[in-house]
Amino acid sequence: MNNANNININNNTLNTAILPLAGRLLMALIFVFSAIGKISAPAATMGYISAMGLPFPALGLAGAIGVELIGGLLLAFGYQTRLVALGLAAFSVVTAVLFHGAIGDQNQLIHLLKNLAMAGGLLQIAAFGPGSLSLDARRGAPQVLARI
Repeated sequence: MNNANNININNNTLNTAILPLAGRLLMALIFVFSAIGKISAPAATMGYISAMGLPFPALGLAGAIGVELIGGLLLAFGYQTRLVALGLAAFSVVTAVLFHGAIGDQNQLIHLLKNLAMAGGLLQIAAFGPGSLSLDARRGAPQVLARI
């Protein structure tokens, strides 16, 4: 009996603390690194935005950096996690459609599918929350979306 209880406690910790933290960190990593890349090469990013026919590339660059860097960090730390995850999911779908719609190019197809998969993972975070190793859990944040 004692071994069964230890396994249950370990599984509970794994499912409520470690796996959600690892998932959030892995999801946040791509956003933070993408923001750093945009900061490092703003002209290239603005050129890409312009090439897609979008107006105001400097504004688009600033917006993308803000969403990716701030959203990625908030996700990593687990603050306002459900809302941040929903925002990043929407951002991922929009960028997939706007920038990776040329599915005849295998590289663009992979980027499109990657963005859609990221949106799926982010929706899981929005649905199930940040886990116990998060700022939301520390501050006892209400689970607003859990009631929806």
